[in-house]
Amino acid sequence: MDKVAGAVADPVRREILLMLRDEPLSAGEIADRFVISRPAVSRHLRVLREAGLVLDAADGRRRVYTLVTAPLNELAGWLARLARPSGWQHHLDALETEVYRTRRERQTTAAPHPSQRETA
Repeated sequence: MDKVAGAVADPVRREILLMLRDEPLSAGEIADRFVISRPAVSRHLRVLREAGLVLDAADGRRRVYTLVTAPLNELAGWLARLARPSGWQHHLDALETEVYRTRRERQTTAAPHPSQRETA
């Protein structure tokens, strides 16, 4: 998980992952979309490959990169744990729900039933 987190920490690498989400691209096609040098893009691709986030395959003289999302699952699960409400938040949410339910019940019992209303 640490390698994956480190790989996605860089904005250039995140942008590369987004590019590869739609279709496999060659190293040259990826590099053409950035103002940084081709060797710098190659280093970013190496980090992504070592983290298991991309696969590369030879296509003639080109290297074509494909996105691999499976390594993101562990990181996504860990991040989701951070987003869950804390113990106190969970209890406070339950209390809020109970307060609203009780108010709703009081309003329905306080209002006369339509058959009990006086007609003019």
